[in-house]
Amino acid sequence: MKPTLVLVGRPNVGKSTLFNRMTRSRDAIVADLPGLTRDRHYGHGRLGKKPYLVVDTGGFEPLVKDGILHEMARQTEQAILEADAIVFVVDGRTGITPHDKEIANRLRRQQAPVYVAVNKAEGMNRGMVAAEFHELGLGEPYAVSAAHGEGVRNLVELALDTFPDPEESEEKEEFVKVAIVGRPNVGKSTLINALLGEERVIAFDAPGTTRDAIEIDFEREGRKYKLIDTAGMRKRGKIFEAIEKFSVVKTLKAVEDANVVILMVDAQADVSDQDAHIADFVVQSGRALVVAVNKWDGLDAYVREQTRQVLQRKLKFLEFAKFHFISARENIGLKNLFRSVDAAYRAAMTKLSTPRLTRVLADAVAKQAPAKHGLFRPKPRYAHQGGSNPPIIVIHGNAVDQITDSYRRYLEHTFREAFKLQGTPLRIQFVTSKNPFADKD
Repeated sequence: MKPTLVLVGRPNVGKSTLFNRMTRSRDAIVADLPGLTRDRHYGHGRLGKKPYLVVDTGGFEPLVKDGILHEMARQTEQAILEADAIVFVVDGRTGITPHDKEIANRLRRQQAPVYVAVNKAEGMNRGMVAAEFHELGLGEPYAVSAAHGEGVRNLVELALDTFPDPEESEEKEEFVKVAIVGRPNVGKSTLINALLGEERVIAFDAPGTTRDAIEIDFEREGRKYKLIDTAGMRKRGKIFEAIEKFSVVKTLKAVEDANVVILMVDAQADVSDQDAHIADFVVQSGRALVVAVNKWDGLDAYVREQTRQVLQRKLKFLEFAKFHFISARENIGLKNLFRSVDAAYRAAMTKLSTPRLTRVLADAVAKQAPAKHGLFRPKPRYAHQGGSNPPIIVIHGNAVDQITDSYRRYLEHTFREAFKLQGTPLRIQFVTSKNPFADKD
């Protein structure tokens, strides 16, 4: 399972810039304004030798007792509790502040190792800019520049050094691992109980049962599964916002560890940005996916149609996945749901023969050739499988690196239809043949 690095610090120290550097993306909005990040951002780390997850948190204001800053602090506290390693980001140009000292006091009480990243150190003497931050009592500070990338890779590799390589820690799977994800109260535990035929999963109010994903062995029609319940933390008394009860980091790890993900959506509540974020993470992780729209039995015909339209609009990027409209409480639609789980798993693990892939490619090009790029038209020539879970199709040819995104989607749709790959993301890679005359006059 991939380790999780959580970025923590006061507002406007460059956490989001560091997140973008570590993920090699622009997923986190960056501007010279404090407090811009409010919700947690999360993604795949792509800087360094080992795979990992990285979480960007909002500006940490642990002393504020109410309002949006208090809610942001609660989210940060939750992420800290679930971190495998913490990167404490401070501002090297501003120097150490009382706010930094308060955060350091909180972090010293955590079991996860803490690494102090002294950001905005470009053009400065690294030893001098970092020296002041020894006062935080969190070990050796490391001067970095998130904006310019200086020192970031070394910091990441240092933070990941104690974690084993995935090849060393992964064991052969004997079960189909199915992670059930979704917001609190969407019906995840009810679904598991319905599948098991017993009240196996109970309320999560008791201490010690709220933070770790729960794995349950399960057999259905002769096939073994491992159900992973990712119920969010629930507390008695005061009702917090749904995102506060939703243990994002644990869900991300469950997705990474699964073969198939069931994304549960509440038909009687709006599809939230959080639903879309987790769905996008599943796609980016390459995991097979089935969508279960729960509590369908309580809706009339008009509301059902409106709900279908909302789902189609907000989750349009999940066109490859099968949607099931179910009632976990009434045990409606669950048999077909697991048929789609099996189909998605088969699609993710399928073996694609090179001759047939090449024939399908040739037919697709004959039906619709790629658009010209300048004076030349890309010429796809043959295809082969480059991997499974998710299936990867590698296409070779002349100038195929110039193929447009729209034509890539056309090929993806063609391969998906030809090989019946519903339920799994499909990735296409292009390899351009080298021109033997390119280096000759």
